[in-house]
Amino acid sequence: MSPADGTTAESSAASAASAASAASAASAASAASAASAASAISTSSPAADRGPIHDLVGIGIGPFGLGLAALSDPLEDVDAVFLDQRPEFRWHPGMMLDGATIQVPFLADLVTMADPTSRYSFLAFLKATGRLYPFYIRESFYPLRSEYDAYCRWVADQLDSLRWSRRVIAVETAQNAEGAAAADDGSAASSRAAVESVESVGPVGSVGPHEHFVVTAEVLDEDGAVVGLEQHRGRHVVLGVGTAPVLPEPLRMLREQAGERSGPVVHTAEFLPSRERLLESGSITIVGSGQSAAEVYRDLLEETDRRGIQLDWITRSPRFFAMEYTKLTLEMTSPEYTDHYRSLPEELRDRLGREQRSLYKGISGDLVDDIHDTLYRLGQGGRAPHTTLLSDVAVTAGHVDEETGEHVLTLRHGQLGTEREHRTGALIAATGYRSSIPAFLDPVADLVRRDAKGRLDVSRDYTVDDAGRLHVLNAEEHTHGVTAPDLGFGAWRASVVLAAITGREPYAIERRIAFQTFGLPPQEDRDPQAAADDPTAAAATAAPSAAAPSAEAPSSAAPSAAAPSAAAPSADPPVRTSPPADQTQAARPRPAGVPS
Repeated sequence: MSPADGTTAESSAASAASAASAASAASAASAASAASAASAISTSSPAADRGPIHDLVGIGIGPFGLGLAALSDPLEDVDAVFLDQRPEFRWHPGMMLDGATIQVPFLADLVTMADPTSRYSFLAFLKATGRLYPFYIRESFYPLRSEYDAYCRWVADQLDSLRWSRRVIAVETAQNAEGAAAADDGSAASSRAAVESVESVGPVGSVGPHEHFVVTAEVLDEDGAVVGLEQHRGRHVVLGVGTAPVLPEPLRMLREQAGERSGPVVHTAEFLPSRERLLESGSITIVGSGQSAAEVYRDLLEETDRRGIQLDWITRSPRFFAMEYTKLTLEMTSPEYTDHYRSLPEELRDRLGREQRSLYKGISGDLVDDIHDTLYRLGQGGRAPHTTLLSDVAVTAGHVDEETGEHVLTLRHGQLGTEREHRTGALIAATGYRSSIPAFLDPVADLVRRDAKGRLDVSRDYTVDDAGRLHVLNAEEHTHGVTAPDLGFGAWRASVVLAAITGREPYAIERRIAFQTFGLPPQEDRDPQAAADDPTAAAATAAPSAAAPSAEAPSSAAPSAAAPSAAAPSADPPVRTSPPADQTQAARPRPAGVPS
């Protein structure tokens, strides 16, 4: 299992820092394209230019959005356009470490798990770039992270549906957008047209069967300045903006307090551009756990030891745990487990989400071993490496020493309950990423479902509105569990989204892939007469067999064709239907097997 980026997210620009890094890497061609598009924009209100109505407008082109675009490309009945504020595809440039691999096999590329014959597969990329045989001889299923980034850019370069340097600022229903345009224009004709439009689709705020969304985006030049506006209309909108870096409160305050004399406080997303500044600080502390923390620690370990710089690694996790990668555990990235997870109460899902971190937020076992081997080698001859590793330790507070410029952390040990002060020249936060609801959804906030905690209430088929027109990619970890950030499950989710849009299954949707059953299988009914004739029936009722699953010991037996798991959808569940795209188009059925 792996997050969407080997460590994290799938964002159109997860943070200002990562957006700046991506912008600095923009090519002249991308900048020229943005400038050319900007020059064609009308200076009048963009709402006045109706333009075509696409089947799909995607917002965000990370791996999941790019995969959806690649799977949409060969479909004749899907007209799609995808927007992203970055000037080109770049996948976590701040963590593009030499030799780092992604944590999923190459089959978990953008398309293969939906369409193994796709021209946009990782193997097709290797063939096109002359690296297929070297990859075969290498005998590793896990591509280099830099290679996966190059693969994604290779796919992006072939897709005409992508629009870079577009920063989305609003998603509105068509009736509201046209009403606003009429109010701005003030003409009787425009007002009358707006009224007619509203009357044709129903009450303001609803999404009627013949309505669409209007997505407004700012066009950016190579410096990130706004040079115009565009509007894109779509019957469906897919949000693929991913997750953003998170700084816990003590580290966020330290970052705000940091002055000219103090060393940097950076998130791992900003690591590579900040690496030399970190080394110049005299001492470095990494806070957090997981693959990102381990990769940064390993990258700095030998260099800091060579320079005599103290390198410390602090995690509140009880240990430096490895990712669990056994095969039956991997079956939790399945449609069946997702169904089971969604059936649980919200509080239980939240608790499981915390407990299951080792399934996709742990460290690769090979990297854990490599770190230990390196420490062993550096400790030859009885010398102590310049490093300390602390587990079960939380950072509870922090401030900057105005005299020395050092960052001063208050550490608390979880088991002992004791506290101590820790001083460091620089800080690296490996504290993860978090999804949020983008502000550009505010105009349609009344259509978007939320749970009791204000998070998106995502249905089984990845929609957040009752009409089934607003879809999400990797914003559903709290509702769907470990499959949400997993690269290997992205193509399956994209297949579900495309089935909802087209009313058919362009790519077959596997509904059962696991050998085990999650939850209890349904109780088998015995024939009353057969039970009466069976002399062992009464004894079996009074004393259940030790081999039979009990209420305290859920069964993990494989489901049979005659008795499918209660949590899994049946082979032929009821088909839900979406409203027709226009007045002349028949209603498109939702995909079978993905009930909300």
